[in-house]
Amino acid sequence: MKEFHIKRGDKILSVIKRFSATEKVVFAALIVIALITALSMANKVNKYFMVLKPTDGGSLNEGVVGLPRSINPVLAFTDVDKDMASLIYSGLMKYENGEIVGDLAETYTISDDGLVYDFKLRDGIRFHDGQSLTTDDVEFTIQKIQNSELKSPRKGDWRDVTINKISEKEIQFVLKQPYSPFLANTVVGILPKHIWKNVDADQFIFSQYNIEPVGSGPFKLDSIKRDGGGIPQSYSLVPFSRFYDKKPYLSSLNISFYSNEKLAIDAFNSGNIESLAGVSPQEVAKISTTSPDVRILTSPLPRLFGIFLNQNNAPVLANKEVRQALDLAVNKQKIVDQVLLGYGVPINSPLPIGVLHATSTAQNVIKSDQDKAKAILAKAGWLINKDGILEKKDKKSSQILEFSISTADSPELKEAAELAKADWESIGAKVDVRVFEYGDLAQNIIKTRKYDALLFGEFIGKDLDLYAFWHSSQRNSPGLNISMFVNSKADKILEDARTTSDDAVRESKYETFQKIIQDEVPAIFLYAPEYTYIVPSKIQGITFQEITNSSDRWHNISQWYTETDKVWKVFAKENKN
Repeated sequence: MKEFHIKRGDKILSVIKRFSATEKVVFAALIVIALITALSMANKVNKYFMVLKPTDGGSLNEGVVGLPRSINPVLAFTDVDKDMASLIYSGLMKYENGEIVGDLAETYTISDDGLVYDFKLRDGIRFHDGQSLTTDDVEFTIQKIQNSELKSPRKGDWRDVTINKISEKEIQFVLKQPYSPFLANTVVGILPKHIWKNVDADQFIFSQYNIEPVGSGPFKLDSIKRDGGGIPQSYSLVPFSRFYDKKPYLSSLNISFYSNEKLAIDAFNSGNIESLAGVSPQEVAKISTTSPDVRILTSPLPRLFGIFLNQNNAPVLANKEVRQALDLAVNKQKIVDQVLLGYGVPINSPLPIGVLHATSTAQNVIKSDQDKAKAILAKAGWLINKDGILEKKDKKSSQILEFSISTADSPELKEAAELAKADWESIGAKVDVRVFEYGDLAQNIIKTRKYDALLFGEFIGKDLDLYAFWHSSQRNSPGLNISMFVNSKADKILEDARTTSDDAVRESKYETFQKIIQDEVPAIFLYAPEYTYIVPSKIQGITFQEITNSSDRWHNISQWYTETDKVWKVFAKENKN
């Protein structure tokens, strides 16, 4: 065996042997100090060049309210089904930080006339069972959506769209007329044709693959826990190792289902689940004070709640000064604070907060000013009569400021209506709140337009198409112009906004439209609720913005992590497959 020797080691040892006892102690101390100094310097250098990097591992146990029925992009209607589908399936496009970007599509182009959309798929994309994903699967999925027998909730998105499959990687969609929000429709997940092609339309909704889905998304199904009746109680998902993009760091994502909010809250309080989304403000407020190891993430939803004024049914509301005074008198911040416990934002516009960059600062809500409201009415000739109600008389007739508010049998809506009523009665109006069961409200009140004022919500969505809510052609059911608003200039703006592909032009048009609405006051806009998500503090890497649907909370779930590792900066790379 070869031996190693320190050069001149024998001479060094002989010198040390001649040291006195004191010199040996001093020498040993110096050696120790030198070693400690060297190790300390090495540690500092190491720390300087080392960084914490997310690494694989960890899990998240989440609870959702509701049961899965059709985890299928073609059929998904409930929030639960959409939540699960967003994890398991991928679409041509996806939302990332509020912008629509390619998902399965590597590139896309839109023709100058806004009628033709061409997509090219990425290389090597696969389904969870290992089969390749091609434009055959894209074409198949859209055809199923268009199939009237299946009654897909997305059928309206793809009506009158022609599909042209160019090759296994290229596909084209042709519209009959320009529709600028169309790109948002391509976010829909893609089904595997090889699994679904032999399922007849009448059996489509009953297929086991609605409960045991196979997609191409970042997570795939690992196992299902069922109750005695075979109903899924929880899903265990694991990362898809062949996912084209960033493979998730989390080793497992476990989703448990609860039939109501109380059961979900009980499960959270007992520690069976760690995260929970979309619960009531009252429960969120309790959890925020009793659970120190969680974070409450919030984001305004593009859902607007307001009181929509039907001037046809209540002529007194046809007076512009009345509508202006009602808008000034109601304390919107009080409604947010008292009804939503602060988990909302007061609004003054038909446009969702922050959906368009130019409108993110346009929600300058006018503070409640009852004195000014009274002055506006007094100037227009409204005086308090012997019954204590405002009345306006002329030579031929008189009007009393009296009307009703109709709303659904929801604790939040009822309380908001009562607060608005109190504010308006403070300035001299007489207001009656009428509460209806939701089905009754929809069929017998909203559909027939038999209401003076309606406290209701509008879901705008990411496509920001306001046509259905405010165009005069949508005044009658099933249109959603529940203020019965008519304005030819506004109609033209809405028509142009949904056909232009230029975001800046559309933004400018909506700014003009917003000014028309704020001047005419066909509705009293109250608040936009905030989406709330309770997550454990251990989860890092979450970005939480632009929440439209419940499933949007998971848009960057591939970047969530609980585990970290120290590596040299030069080796800190993205976690790619």
